[in-house]
Amino acid sequence: MMDFDVVDLGETDHPRVGETAPDFTRPLVNDEYWEDVALSTLTDEGPTLLVFYTMDGAFPGTYMWDELADRAWDDEYDVRVVGCSISTPYEHASLIEDRDMDYDLFSDPAATVADEYGVVHDLDDMTGVREHRPAVFLLDSDRTVRYAWVATEWPEFPDYDAIEDALADL
Repeated sequence: MMDFDVVDLGETDHPRVGETAPDFTRPLVNDEYWEDVALSTLTDEGPTLLVFYTMDGAFPGTYMWDELADRAWDDEYDVRVVGCSISTPYEHASLIEDRDMDYDLFSDPAATVADEYGVVHDLDDMTGVREHRPAVFLLDSDRTVRYAWVATEWPEFPDYDAIEDALADL
């Protein structure tokens, strides 16, 4: 049995439903290569489910990606699922290969995208050690937020059925 403390992450000033999500450019990693890509390049192609998670290998991220793979929304709905964490492109490439993932992952080691989205978490009050708190944003082709969920405690996981409802409403 795992023994850990539940941590209150507090309130956040994240993009809300109806607002335009910030654009950013970061390395986007897939199973073949990585390159700098703007989020708007993805949303211009259609709806995008942007999934923030702590880091590759951490159990909350593992659980989230397992659930997303099981639900295979990108097969059923017109949506691209993409992740974002503090992990480096090398770590992302290893994760994608090891787990045979079909999702691309943005690399944000300095957590500046997390700052822009209001989902940064200063880890254990250690100076300069930051990560993304779990969060999910469903963005339409104009980067308008159609669904938003941000963790308020650690560990906490999204309501996957609510995400699916939002996807069905696209």
